[in-house]
Amino acid sequence: MNTSALFQSDFPTLTLFRRGKVRDVYDLGSALLMVASDRISAFDVVMDTPIAGKGEILTKLSMFWFNCTKHIVANHIISADVSEYPTECAPYTSQLRGRSMYVSKTTPLPIECVVRGYLAGSGWKEYQASRTVCGIKLPDGLVESSKLPAPIFTPATKAETGHDENISFAEAEKVCAPGLAAKARDLSIALYNFAAKYAAERNIILADTKFEFGTLPNGELILIDEALTPDSSRYWLAEHYQPGQAQINFDKQVLRDYLETLTWNKQPPPPPLPDDIVMKVKAKYQEALDRLTV
Repeated sequence: MNTSALFQSDFPTLTLFRRGKVRDVYDLGSALLMVASDRISAFDVVMDTPIAGKGEILTKLSMFWFNCTKHIVANHIISADVSEYPTECAPYTSQLRGRSMYVSKTTPLPIECVVRGYLAGSGWKEYQASRTVCGIKLPDGLVESSKLPAPIFTPATKAETGHDENISFAEAEKVCAPGLAAKARDLSIALYNFAAKYAAERNIILADTKFEFGTLPNGELILIDEALTPDSSRYWLAEHYQPGQAQINFDKQVLRDYLETLTWNKQPPPPPLPDDIVMKVKAKYQEALDRLTV
């Protein structure tokens, strides 16, 4: 394991709230501390080999998007400057710097808010079978990676283990408090449209993305978790875009492609990752950060 990588944070004097596939979250009482580790997952299995620096890249990109979308919706960021964190975080400053966010506590919506502008992934699979995506009827004649007539909101359940499952908007309304699913849908599409236009000006296609929202004690709906990173979004290089096939992207597809060459059953324990694959994955994330924020 690369000693410069943070595979897992260990802050014994803080209360661990949860450990996700990538982020470790600590309960600070009135707020949360989110730490982006260098873990990476594929096929819903967390690899034993971290990608050094990945957590810092994700944090920089999330903070960039949180800052430039505040005019659309408020978000949970209190600070990402460790000097402004509560005193109980001080012993862990070196681990927290550059890869953490001090955020407001919310009650998260029980859905993932997915917006698709192009036909890919599970949406493409469903379209082939039924000409729909999450129950939304789409025109005949679309191919893999086709641009949709307009972005669509395709919510999903939040799976504790395994894959999230796509659901219809009517199902999303049933599990959310009255009016919140519609508000989350409208905000998600507004965020997608803003980010897609921004990315397009930098020769990048934002094919789809996933947002999370939560409500503050006063009932306000705000953007939480991460925002428009390669872990939560599908970015493509515009100059190589060609409908009818998979596209050149900025996510962990290079990792998935490598794992597909192995005789691994996609169950734990995962195989170790060679150095060249680790470097290629990090380069993809770094390129996304550089192209979008420089």
